[in-house]
Amino acid sequence: MDKSSKNNNKILRDIVEINEELCDGCGLCIPECAEGALQLIDGKARLLSDIFCDGLGACVGHCPKGAMVVTKKETEPYDEKTVMLEKIIPAGKNTIKAHLQHLENHQADDLVRIARATLKAEGIELEEKKEIDQILACGCPGSQMRSFVDDNNDNNKTDSKQGDLSSKLGHWPVQLSLLSPQAPYLKNSDLVIIADCVAFAYGNTHNEFIKGNTVAIGCPKLDEVEPYIDKLAAIIKNNNLNSIKVVIMEVPCCGGMVNIVKESIIRAREVIPFQVTIISTEGKKI
Repeated sequence: MDKSSKNNNKILRDIVEINEELCDGCGLCIPECAEGALQLIDGKARLLSDIFCDGLGACVGHCPKGAMVVTKKETEPYDEKTVMLEKIIPAGKNTIKAHLQHLENHQADDLVRIARATLKAEGIELEEKKEIDQILACGCPGSQMRSFVDDNNDNNKTDSKQGDLSSKLGHWPVQLSLLSPQAPYLKNSDLVIIADCVAFAYGNTHNEFIKGNTVAIGCPKLDEVEPYIDKLAAIIKNNNLNSIKVVIMEVPCCGGMVNIVKESIIRAREVIPFQVTIISTEGKKI
């Protein structure tokens, strides 16, 4: 998985590559892309935005032609203009439209502006937005990026009999493996990394740890550590985080989450204040 280069700050990432000569356009890989980075365009499977590719390779095993492989690439911090010029524009207008829709579905407004500015500079005109909307929406709805607008102020309502039981979650997804380092809600935020079991043990998790923060959850015992470190390093490097808080259980295996955060900060070569809160198995703060 991702490893920061000691010499040039580049990051080694696992990226899916598609051999277009072998691809027959069967589309079996499309539903297996949890990040929604793949679409079938002009009869070929295409990786629309490698920034959203998690590199897990779930799609690879579903390709009957062996047209997909996971390879390691040393990459600079994501550059939308470079991606447009080197990958998206040469693939044709249908890919351009799908790429724009993909970014919009992930609420990556800054990247959309850069993409459209690049198109303008290259003298490329597209149809109106209504035409772009006809391109298939990307990915599984369960992993699509969303920020919640509290129009009815429901998240601040309190039940006088039971106390405040409303959700304080402000975005989706929250699983660390599914978070995109380019998610707009991560920028300049306070990131709280919560071990999976905390929410079940500590009754005030939403009000105390989730409210007003961006959230990532995971389990350092059952999940793979390296992908977590790589993902967090990319998040730290790209988003100018204000702080990181780690909330874990008192059990020994949960301490691994603290080590993950420390290693991620080292790999990102950033200085970020972080603190640790420990919850007992009886549901009390230690």
